[in-house]
Amino acid sequence: MKFGVVTFPGSNCDQDMVYTLRNIMGQEVVELWHKDTDLQGVDFVVLPGGFSYGDYLRSGAIAQFSPIMEKVIEFANNGGYVLGICNGFQILCETGLLPGALLHNENQRFICKNIHLKASTNKSLVTANADLHKAYKIPIAHAEGRYFIDNEGFQKLKDNDQILYQYCDKDGHITPDANPNGSVDNIAGVTNEKRNVFGMMPHPERAADEALGNTEGKLMFDSILEHVQQ
Repeated sequence: MKFGVVTFPGSNCDQDMVYTLRNIMGQEVVELWHKDTDLQGVDFVVLPGGFSYGDYLRSGAIAQFSPIMEKVIEFANNGGYVLGICNGFQILCETGLLPGALLHNENQRFICKNIHLKASTNKSLVTANADLHKAYKIPIAHAEGRYFIDNEGFQKLKDNDQILYQYCDKDGHITPDANPNGSVDNIAGVTNEKRNVFGMMPHPERAADEALGNTEGKLMFDSILEHVQQ
């Protein structure tokens, strides 16, 4: 596959994603700049983590107006695959490609640590290979990661099986104590109705290299490659 990884001013996880896709997964990667207006024929677009435009105004609020995003939105609306991690998730919510919003963490602090999450469905490209009973250890690093959606939207997410991941404890129990940021229903990631746009706050690209002592995030990239090529 040919992946495009977008870099915005303030991105700081773009090279982590490029390394994982290129060096760990062995895929072709194009590095896209926020001012580009050509996706260069990529099969999959990734919006990485960081602090696009310094998180001024609101995380992701300014990045949605970058020239590249017009093409990303068009690509997604035509059925192209788009994944947003952390700040990328925030940007996707700001554009309306994903439902809901990311608010300041409940404790009003930046949180950087390993957490556990579990997949809530196998009906998506990114979770198809996940064990729904297993807790995966993945790092988070965010100040505005509290996923919010109103009651009507939340019910729609559940009815359409659009919740991808939920925060849990190491034994896989979804509890309030396992929720690091106050997200509605412990939600850590969602997909759109067409199931071609994905967003999540945890960083699987930081848990894909054996040198880091944790490869539990690699499962998501394996899942993408296995099922997109069928």
